[in-house]
Amino acid sequence: MQEKHITDKIKTSYPFVDILFGTHTLFRFPEDLYKAIEEKRKIEDIIDVDGEIYENLPIKRDSKIQASVSIMNGCNNFCTYCIVPYVRGRERSRQPKDIIDEVKELAKKGYKEITLLGQNVNSYLRVEKEKNIPFEKYEGVDSFASLLKAVDKIDGIERIRFISPHPKDFTDDVIDAIATCEKVCKLIHLPLQSGNTKVLKEMNRKYTKEQYLELVEKMKKKIPNLTLSTDIIVGFPGETDEEFLDTLDVVERVNFEQIYMFIYSRRKGTPADKMDNQVPEDIKHIRFNKLKGLFESRIEENNNKYVGKMEKVLVEGESKNNKDLLTGRTDSNKVVIFEGDKSLIGKIIDVKIVSQHMWYLKGKIEN
Repeated sequence: MQEKHITDKIKTSYPFVDILFGTHTLFRFPEDLYKAIEEKRKIEDIIDVDGEIYENLPIKRDSKIQASVSIMNGCNNFCTYCIVPYVRGRERSRQPKDIIDEVKELAKKGYKEITLLGQNVNSYLRVEKEKNIPFEKYEGVDSFASLLKAVDKIDGIERIRFISPHPKDFTDDVIDAIATCEKVCKLIHLPLQSGNTKVLKEMNRKYTKEQYLELVEKMKKKIPNLTLSTDIIVGFPGETDEEFLDTLDVVERVNFEQIYMFIYSRRKGTPADKMDNQVPEDIKHIRFNKLKGLFESRIEENNNKYVGKMEKVLVEGESKNNKDLLTGRTDSNKVVIFEGDKSLIGKIIDVKIVSQHMWYLKGKIEN
């Protein structure tokens, strides 16, 4: 609703809608709903200025084991395919104390795995420092690296993940924190988007193919047992067959554990939507299938490295396909299916991997 053309569309096509509210006024929804019911009038609650961060809003969590914790809102990167900066506003970081207190409360409730969330988590508190916006340093937290270290010390929390970092902001102190923090998972999500430097420039990603590969090598040298996942967009405007081959080259060289693949789709309000050289849909799908085929050809090889090894698995619950089996995930986010007592749910246990099955691993608890 922060996009004017969407608001206008709702008004003209769906006149029966009672409340329109944007991302910056989500916290006022109960009040808006009350007004709509009591005063029997339509409510439009959309502001164009950057929203603030409001604490203590109620959160409904689907899991009692894993929880996501937002550390910042908005984005300053303006990737040309992305609408987020226009509808979520500029980067705004939560106060360190509010984050630490939330994680401690989750630990008291029995949560074992925390995922720190942000559009660009490794720039946490950067804007505040650059613009001299006051923040309260708490338990030594004044950066993303120090936040990781502080959360790592919280009793009860056993795993820490984070998404999404930006390659251009992946500083050495963050790499060192991942390497030294016992609870921070060594599967790092490192969005690539494209493996071609020209396309990356058109995307406004602010790094080159070579810089991305150099960062990966640095991380592999410093972080034991590192595995990587990534995002890739296929068919960005102007991408040629030759430029797409650079993406395949990076996929082969890095050997990602997981790839989230997307066919480029136009989004009104973004610079990429206005680019003249849009790639035909059939070409996009051909390239997507090539990328998918390359990734899937490496899955068995990647899975086989787990077979015969003991892996620490966070038991999440019953298998969706077989209630007699349990399911959980490794540090590297691999799904493991195994026999076990339901009392193990919520615990991290040692499981021996006995076989691989493309999208999951089969495990066994050894007495």
